[in-house]
Amino acid sequence: MKKILLFCLFIIGISFALWNFKGLANRGEYSSIVLDFQDNVSKTEILQELDAIASTYNVKPHLNSEFSQGVYILEGDKQTLKALKKSKLIRSATEYIEPNYIYHTLERPNDPDYNKQWNFQNINIEEAWAETKGDGVVVAVIDTGVSKVPDLKETKFVKGYDFVNDKVDAGDDVGHGTHVAGTIAQSTNNGYGVAGIAYEAKIMPIKVLSASGGGTVSDIAEGIRFAADNGADIINMSLGGGGESKLLEDAIHYAYDKGVAIIAAAGNENRNSSSYPARYPRVLSVSALDPAGLKAPYSNYGAGVDISAPGGSEQGKVLQNTIDPSTGEAVFLGFQGTSMASPHVAGVAALLKAEGIDSPAEIYEILKQSARPVEEDDLNHFGAGQLDAGAAVKLAIKGQITFKDFFRWLRDNGYLNLRFWFDGGAIALLPKLGMVIGSYLLAWLLRNYFPFSWTWWLSSGLIAGSSGIFFLRGFYIFDLPQAPFRVLGSSIPELGTAIQGGSTLNPLFASILIPAGLIVLFLGHPHWKWFSIGTTLGVASYLAVSAFLSPVVWGVGGGISASIFLLVNAVLCVILGRFIIKGEVQGI
Repeated sequence: MKKILLFCLFIIGISFALWNFKGLANRGEYSSIVLDFQDNVSKTEILQELDAIASTYNVKPHLNSEFSQGVYILEGDKQTLKALKKSKLIRSATEYIEPNYIYHTLERPNDPDYNKQWNFQNINIEEAWAETKGDGVVVAVIDTGVSKVPDLKETKFVKGYDFVNDKVDAGDDVGHGTHVAGTIAQSTNNGYGVAGIAYEAKIMPIKVLSASGGGTVSDIAEGIRFAADNGADIINMSLGGGGESKLLEDAIHYAYDKGVAIIAAAGNENRNSSSYPARYPRVLSVSALDPAGLKAPYSNYGAGVDISAPGGSEQGKVLQNTIDPSTGEAVFLGFQGTSMASPHVAGVAALLKAEGIDSPAEIYEILKQSARPVEEDDLNHFGAGQLDAGAAVKLAIKGQITFKDFFRWLRDNGYLNLRFWFDGGAIALLPKLGMVIGSYLLAWLLRNYFPFSWTWWLSSGLIAGSSGIFFLRGFYIFDLPQAPFRVLGSSIPELGTAIQGGSTLNPLFASILIPAGLIVLFLGHPHWKWFSIGTTLGVASYLAVSAFLSPVVWGVGGGISASIFLLVNAVLCVILGRFIIKGEVQGI
């Protein structure tokens, strides 16, 4: 009774997740329907069916392309699809009737001028958006203020301050700060204008620069402290100048010590040195790239530059929604400068913060480690390299096991099909759960710590180590011995008892011994070494899962002692595989 109850609760949970999880099969976007006719249906019959569909639904089916073999497309919605599936005549003549789903490149927003944002393509933002959009992060824009132009209408704001005029409303009167805020968090997927990098983040507008574009060190320092005291996670300063200030440096230390990452523009004098405040040690200094990925002509470089990002040039400017300083009206304008480069980095820093990277030092390190390095950069035009949002977020989530990642893996591998969980009933539930969780953990481990290309040799080793040709274990041919099928259907740890057919594990097989022996034998072979590495990881996966499924090991016994034995050997296998694979990735 307990097993049945658990099974029912599990199915309810899976059903709820299926209903609510974004991106599942029934949530696709389509405006046409696919009809794939069976191979044994004659052309005459197909034409008759198509004529009937055309007259009934007032649509004209057509071949998908000149290469199509019986695959026809017709315009239609959910009602048309439902009606076609109910038609016995059509259903009997087709292999399947399904939506002609529309797929997009990763997460491409619907903002009509997004295609003009070459800078977002340059930083690989769409790969980052597949994981995060910056939800819950507060970015302080310390600048000329921010005006809520139409394409910031859906952007979230928190209370800021105007230190120039000493008032709460930190509106913009020149358009600079509004443009910067747009790069960070322009309203996105609103069918209007352009996009922002961390468009689910919140903007804290802090005005320290007047209509002339200038501001004092005292106002900037107070703006930094205000941001740190009022919940800012990231500070962007697209401003700078000459002259070191102890007041300003102390404010930067204050914010940094409170966990605020501080990003600043390197300056526009084409000089071999960053401007202040970008030059301070606890600030990430950003130089500017042109659309070709070269140093922008105006950008400072050299001493103090930490990373580079798109800042634009005469060949292509950075487009955002801002205000026309002469009229105060909202316009879409292209600007260029390290002022435009800095908010690209601040936006990506917000994405990292949203993924749980809290320390400013960690944020800086991930941004620099994930940047695309530039060879022969003797004058330090680019710092650690060119900003790569996708690589930065990928590095940030490396090693994290999240519900979102687990569910995506379930979806991509077909485990959200309820039939899979129903087949076999309650008795098969626990073994299936063990198999699925073990497979996910193995996939997670490989993705995060063994980033190599897949080969037949590696895949064969993984199968041999983790499962064998498992379906042969239950294969039965009358009067033939079953031992050969049990051997073929067993993983390496199971081979010790495969002939007898027992469930107790042999410690010689269920350990690191055989994987280590295979690596010693095949390490010098260009192909078999990958089989031995795959075997090592496969055995690790089997041992780790078996440790939690009532294990019994010869000479060790069962229970906790067997679990410890298997887990220790699983860890040793992982360490061995990780050690061997270093230096081998390039040779695949």
